[in-house]
Amino acid sequence: MSGTVSMPRLEKPIIRGGDQPPPVVLRDREHVVAHTQGLWDALRGERVFVTGGTGFVGTALVEAFVAANAAHALGARIVVLTRDAARFAVRAPHLANDPAVELVAGDAVDFAPPRGRFACVVHAATERYHDADAARPLAVFERDLAATRRALELAREAGATRFLFTSSGAVYGRQPPDLANVPEDYPGAPGTTDPRTEYGQSKRASEFACASYARVFGVGAVIARLFTFVGPHLPLDEGYAVGNFLRDVLAGGTIRIAGDGTTVRSYLYAADLAIWLWTMLLEGTPGRVYNAGSPQPVTIRELAADVAAAVAPTARIEVAREAVPGAPAARYVPCTRRAEDELGLRVRVPLHDALVRTYEFLELARPAKTS
Repeated sequence: MSGTVSMPRLEKPIIRGGDQPPPVVLRDREHVVAHTQGLWDALRGERVFVTGGTGFVGTALVEAFVAANAAHALGARIVVLTRDAARFAVRAPHLANDPAVELVAGDAVDFAPPRGRFACVVHAATERYHDADAARPLAVFERDLAATRRALELAREAGATRFLFTSSGAVYGRQPPDLANVPEDYPGAPGTTDPRTEYGQSKRASEFACASYARVFGVGAVIARLFTFVGPHLPLDEGYAVGNFLRDVLAGGTIRIAGDGTTVRSYLYAADLAIWLWTMLLEGTPGRVYNAGSPQPVTIRELAADVAAAVAPTARIEVAREAVPGAPAARYVPCTRRAEDELGLRVRVPLHDALVRTYEFLELARPAKTS
């Protein structure tokens, strides 16, 4: 069933109590507004449609939109597709009850398109790609691609002049250990005979669909290849190392590294990510691909130590197994020079501060203990 969700509206978007954004979210909003001056005028009086707007990335996008809309009196609206409006209203009541936010029920694959014009469409919905999906790789691929095509069709029908697709660094396949930061023109790709690459394959096909709609229908699609992130609403149960470590700290236990700790990642804070993605949507070159993430590498072992130093100095760190001597470390770190040079984007929140802010949010968000 699809359609507009009837949500109770408050007299004001923010009130005392449960609908008041946590302090870290208010600081993040100030951060976004301060570093996006002059970006938002194209949205004045307009509507934006977002798929995946209640996930980790999508919530950061909606937070940034609400902040800018209020700060600049844009009179804009954001229509957010969600499969579970009630859950989102519990998790982020200050967003669900904001007058500029409209929640629409539906699945990204086959939602009923809202009527009217949209200036921009952001397709941030994605299929999950964890181990549980290994038994149905083709279904993951087909649903992810179908959702992208549905969003592109909405953009075409609604007359949207800008379209942002949140792709993934998974399109590059395995990053060579001697390539410190993978650039957008790296020719690597996930292997076509490995069903475990369904996520990267679906993103590659979706990027092709974006290019096709741009050529045939003039949809101004910009592609953001996302890497790894940290911030409010970070999932703690989906296998992400930083989420696992913060979950361990919240539980008051040992920080446990599942592997040998040599894997190299990088982490961009959610408020910075929102700045990057809105800038790519509104100022990026149509047809252009931009990496979105931090170029600053950190091993998983270093990350665990950083988490401890930031929020739990007395926590023990436990590594599941020793590293194999001489074995190259797996890497997943982007080159972001294109985003920096063309759009003026850069990492503004250091990793230490990102971890502190995320922990602060998660600590406030966890259910209160009952006696």
